Amino acid sequence: MATATAFNPTESPHRRYNPLSDSWVLVSPHRTKRPWQGQVEAASKPELPAYDSQCYLCPGNMRSNGASNPQYTSTHHFVNDFSAVYPQAVDSPRDPHPLIKTAPISGKCYVVCFHPDHNRTIAQMDTADVLSVVDAWCHLYSSIPRDEPSVKYIQIFENKGSAMGCSNPHPHGQVWSVSYIPEEPAKALAMQARYARENSSTSTPSHLTHAPNLLLDYAHFELGGKRERVVALNEDFVAVVPYWAVWPFETLVMPAKKHIPSVAHLTWLEKQSLAGILREVACRYDNIFDCSFPYSMGLVQQPVRAEGDDTQAFAHAQLHIHFYPPLLRSATVRKFLVGFELLGEPQRDLTAEGAAKRIQDSDPTFPRWAQ
Repeated sequence: MATATAFNPTESPHRRYNPLSDSWVLVSPHRTKRPWQGQVEAASKPELPAYDSQCYLCPGNMRSNGASNPQYTSTHHFVNDFSAVYPQAVDSPRDPHPLIKTAPISGKCYVVCFHPDHNRTIAQMDTADVLSVVDAWCHLYSSIPRDEPSVKYIQIFENKGSAMGCSNPHPHGQVWSVSYIPEEPAKALAMQARYARENSSTSTPSHLTHAPNLLLDYAHFELGGKRERVVALNEDFVAVVPYWAVWPFETLVMPAKKHIPSVAHLTWLEKQSLAGILREVACRYDNIFDCSFPYSMGLVQQPVRAEGDDTQAFAHAQLHIHFYPPLLRSATVRKFLVGFELLGEPQRDLTAEGAAKRIQDSDPTFPRWAQ
């Protein structure tokens, strides 16, 4: 039998566990040295006007369904003209076989225009403008259940850039309300509940200052060590490249000090902190490769109501935000999930620590490429 050598996380292939999804990612740090002869994208440095008369989202313009946008001067939201789901009450069809299952759902999709200017991104907005976006999220999360009694989960997200399938460059995101809990948040909620259950006792453990909370404990771990994966921090939130990251420059934004189940539980100061750290992460991204960094960003939080209206079922849910950007080595080389990653498990070359160092070293104030 060969003699084992010392483990080196910067050279040795290894797997890392994701406690939010109960899954693993293969890390192959030695592969960062391989040459790249694959697909090259166009660098995203859009030169857009502040107003585009052909844009369906700009203030005052007519949308594709004939409705006109108001002359909004801040954040504006409306029901998506091409919603993926819509309110309906239909009977469940009879399944012809145990392997063939169908479940009708209902819901509604909203578009949230972040800013009236067509040529802004979160990185290019003032923190006060991003705060207006956070306020819109809070409003929709709180008001939608009153109008849509069947809603169980509200998914808030943004797709930024054509590389992430965004069809309109106007700064905007989406809010989908659905009558079920989608698979990804369902996994995260289940794992948080399991962590709380497995780590609970008659009293809080001496090394904790709070009841067991998976993401709060993880935040405390990252902040209590070398902070090698911490990329942004303020009074209430921390952003890290998670130890188990799949995407090269993936980040996770989470509360740094307390249990916050959803955006509806944010105080005014916490809303400001969240707006500030979202803008900082976006700025740091843009300055890694001097381009408008594409990503999908989304919130995971407490469902608006639990199955059977059991309000305690998701008591341990912790608000957190994922940034999944596709860029790998430069503004023109992106990450693809193919081959072993589709058939086996996710794999990455650049370690989370290496990615965090690149983000830490980037400018947190304003995109250089846009100046």
